[in-house]
Order: sequence, then C-alpha cells, then structure tokens
Amino acid sequence: MSTAIITGGTSGIGLATAKIFLANGYNCAVVGRSEERFKQVESELSGNVAFIAADVCKVSDCDKIISETVKNFGGVDVLVNSAGIYDEGAITLVNEKTFDEIFSTNVKGTFFTSRAAVDELAKTHGSIINVASDAGLRGNYFCAAYAASKGAVIAFTKSLALELASLAIRVNCVAPGDILTPLTIAQIKSSGSTVDDLRKNYPLGRIGKPEEVAEAIYFLTSDKASFITGTVLSIDGGLTA
Repeated sequence: MSTAIITGGTSGIGLATAKIFLANGYNCAVVGRSEERFKQVESELSGNVAFIAADVCKVSDCDKIISETVKNFGGVDVLVNSAGIYDEGAITLVNEKTFDEIFSTNVKGTFFTSRAAVDELAKTHGSIINVASDAGLRGNYFCAAYAASKGAVIAFTKSLALELASLAIRVNCVAPGDILTPLTIAQIKSSGSTVDDLRKNYPLGRIGKPEEVAEAIYFLTSDKASFITGTVLSIDGGLTA
C-alpha cells in the first residue's frame, strides 16, 4: 500500500488532501503542530492514518516526519508540503519576527522536509507536491513577505525537479488563489470584507474549495501525470490568466 505525508494536514487544503489520499487507499501521515487540532478532525479521516506532531520550522522535526512515517508505514511514496502561514500588511509594518516566521514555515519547512524525504522517495520513484500561491506568481498588494516566500517555493520546485529527475522523483507545485479555508476566513474577517467582496476578483465568479486543490494535488502524484515534473499548476478561477 502506498503512503502519503501531508504537512499542515489538520486543516484547510492539507486536511482535504489527506481525505483524498485516504479515499484512494493510501496510508496517510498527517503532520501538524497540534495534536489537539488533529483530534478535532480525526473522525473525518477514514483509513490508515497516523498523526505526527512536528513543527516544520525545525530541521530535526522535518527529519522526524520522515523517520516516523517509515516506522509506521514502511516507506514514503508522496510528500505534500502544505504547511504554511499567511500575514499581510505594509512592508514598513513587517518586523523581523513576522518575516522569519513566514520564511521558516513556508520556505525552510518545505526545503528541509523535502530534503529528508529524498532517500525514501528514491526507493519508490515517488512524488513531491509543494503548495505555493498565486501571490508567488504575480505578487499581491500588502503581502510582500508572504508573496516572496511563495515565489521561493515555486523556484525551489523547479530547481528540485531538475535535481531529482535522475532518481525518477517528480516535483510539482500548485498555486491556489483564494480558497475557502479557516486561514482565508480569518483573513476576510480581519480586513472587514466578505466572501462576496472577494469573489468579484475572480473570472469564474467565486473562490475555490479545498477539495478542488486536493484533487489537483492527487492528480499530479498519479500515474496520469507521470510525464509532468517541474510544473506550477494555477488553481485560481482565472485570476492570473
């Protein structure tokens, strides 16, 4: 049985992705910082699932994610780097602590969890999917640090795809627009806007669902995408068209 690791797997896109892989018969290692949060959603996850408590900002925890998964399930076929944080505001208001938190989670965590997984993925000719953002493709107003971090994830994806191709490990990236997740809802509330305000920015007239991103992630890891590596798939209702 194949095994997928989902970081940031206890909410939003990560949780939806874990559900998709479990529904397709995968073992699933769900990674998050809060075991309490995992217990709140555990009933939504049906199948062979293990929770790994880890903070991807710590290299030792990135290594632990892989070793614990191998201990539980015997190997790794898919790594989905979905752990991420968002913050917005004028550059003059971004302090060093906020900047470091964004880059440690979004970039450092993605980099070092991927590094830790290479040896296991080489055995299975597996796949890495990184979760970026439309902000990493074009930049967004008042979120320079976040956009820079997601731009780094996109460049990392392309570079790593070239590096690991000789090992038959595919590396791809999804770049979602606004998706109806707890993170987005909190963002909307803090800005004093509404979902209706947000959807007006999208040619398709709505924002996305976590399941729509999860389905795309699953496709990119499947045999149907066996000749796709180093790509960035926009899932944004036409926002960046």
